[in-house]
Amino acid sequence: MDKKLLIGGIVVLVVIVAAAFAFMGGSNDSDPTHLTVAAHSNIKEPEAGFNPLTGWGCGHQNYNPLVQSCLFKTDKNGDIVPDLATDYSISDDGKTWTVNLRNDVKFSDNSTLNAEDVAFTFNTAKATESDLDMTNLENATVVNDTCVAFNLVEPRSTFIFDLRYLGIVPSDTYDNNTYGENPIGSGPYVLDHWDKGQQAIFKINDNYYGEKPYFTQITYLFPEEATWLELAKSGQVDVVPVATSALNQTVDGYQFYEVSAGRAQGVSFPYLNDTGAVSPGGAKIGNNVTADHAIREALNVGVDRQKMCDEIFSGHAKPEYTSVDTRDFANNDSKVKDADVDAAKQILKDGGWEDTDGDGIVEKDGVKASFDLYYPPDYLDRQSLSTVFAEQAKAIGIEVKLVGADWDTIYANMYSSAALMQQTSPDPYKSIYQQFYTKEPDDFYMNPGLYSNNASDQLMQQAMASNDLDEANSLWAESALVNGGGWGPAGDAPFAWLVNYDYNYFIKDGIDIGNQPDGLGNDVLINICDWSRTNSTA
Repeated sequence: MDKKLLIGGIVVLVVIVAAAFAFMGGSNDSDPTHLTVAAHSNIKEPEAGFNPLTGWGCGHQNYNPLVQSCLFKTDKNGDIVPDLATDYSISDDGKTWTVNLRNDVKFSDNSTLNAEDVAFTFNTAKATESDLDMTNLENATVVNDTCVAFNLVEPRSTFIFDLRYLGIVPSDTYDNNTYGENPIGSGPYVLDHWDKGQQAIFKINDNYYGEKPYFTQITYLFPEEATWLELAKSGQVDVVPVATSALNQTVDGYQFYEVSAGRAQGVSFPYLNDTGAVSPGGAKIGNNVTADHAIREALNVGVDRQKMCDEIFSGHAKPEYTSVDTRDFANNDSKVKDADVDAAKQILKDGGWEDTDGDGIVEKDGVKASFDLYYPPDYLDRQSLSTVFAEQAKAIGIEVKLVGADWDTIYANMYSSAALMQQTSPDPYKSIYQQFYTKEPDDFYMNPGLYSNNASDQLMQQAMASNDLDEANSLWAESALVNGGGWGPAGDAPFAWLVNYDYNYFIKDGIDIGNQPDGLGNDVLINICDWSRTNSTA
């Protein structure tokens, strides 16, 4: 072995270990009620601080914002139940949601939380550039101290998710410029201090109205994925995510914990032909290869999803077909039978794609079945998935050229090139409507291929307008496969969804994390108030 390579490898390892220990500040906290948690890569350190109006919480990252509490929460069964709210009602036209509130809640600064704070939070979120889409909220109005009316532009069956995700802030003292670093909330914890770039320390909120958590202090680290395994091996961090490269590893003193999250990963396809059109931001629109249904169908049928789960994720994933396979609004009829290379080749042949020059890649009308696939190289799972997808595509005669890029570059090319995407939201507005409903090019990453199907759109509109959750779920499901089309792989196949990757953690022996709600594993702290330590030492 080259000595330079060996020495370089040792230097890299030393740097990783040093970075890992830097997070812990050189201390070894022995208080059993103190918990140290390394955040998963999906929960980034918030640049604007711990402010729900600028993205902290908001559901797609962490369901429990710790400092704030929400009108609703998710229980151990995965059901949305009241938290700050006591109950709610919906008007006959579906455009007014009336929410009644608890009358015994104080913020951490001892001020009383009331309807004015709730209305202020939602009205400010609408006016603020937030990760929550509040465009359908006309306004929130105070009915009385313990009642708020939410007036919608159009009926929306999924509004319950907005009520569940947004943490409430105090109307009297909120300042958008300073709140993130000094947040006041009604959640189980308060922010004690924040060492930017390293850690945030939360301590118990004595004013919390709910059951007091066992852990009186949480130290939240924001490490790079490359340091995760060393953090666990140090023995000084209680909860550490497991990278795909370490799925077969064990760490003394830790249990391996796996939880599902509905984390669907797959490839988006440009749905339109290249006519020379560009988006408002100047992005090229269309791809004459992926716009051909035979290409998209063949890839969905030809790839071996189970093999991907086994080879990349060591079995800690399940095949994914629609992006919502595990949700209540899934449509099993919209799936396809995969891992059938011969069937995929026949689909291509029937669609006019044949290899006439013997190079292994099919062509049609002089156009090679070749396209770029953009992926974020900082995510090992997505990089590996892109590589295996390209290998399997080649086996059926399609060339997939891999391009590692940052997200700005990926978004700038998503209308004309394939992209390795992910979604986890249990909210059908995000996971179905925003992903598949017809839209004009807007350079926003939802519906990255500009998919459009009028019959599917109509069913989605009906689902949005329904006041009956079961009816809405049936309509969402139906929109995946309608009249031979729809956004499922057995329909128009605008995506090739591939895997549902579980979230995995090393959790120190003696820590009891209670009953985690299924399908929400991207925030392991979602039920932190149920956690405890069963041994006496940290």
